[in-house]
Amino acid sequence: MLKSELVRALYEKLPELQTRDVELALNCMLGQMADALVQGERIEIRGFGSFDLHRRPPRIARNPKTGEAVNLPAKIAIHFKPGKDMRVRVDAARDQCGIME
Repeated sequence: MLKSELVRALYEKLPELQTRDVELALNCMLGQMADALVQGERIEIRGFGSFDLHRRPPRIARNPKTGEAVNLPAKIAIHFKPGKDMRVRVDAARDQCGIME
């Protein structure tokens, strides 16, 4: 779902608010989430899932084309783990959208 679709969906549920207010609130929430991750904090949204940081150490990899060794630096990756309610909803909808295992 695109951000504009999310703003539209929220506006339809809360018609007493202006579209720009809904968009401002959404941007503020996403900005706060990004700032929390930058600070190294874990974010948990009950029923939806959690965002956490995984630290990957530096390593030596190989270029698959040439076989040459390549040094990869340490990296921090954002990891999302869906909550139980989210997993149940996605599993229930799997047949409807034709997702194969």
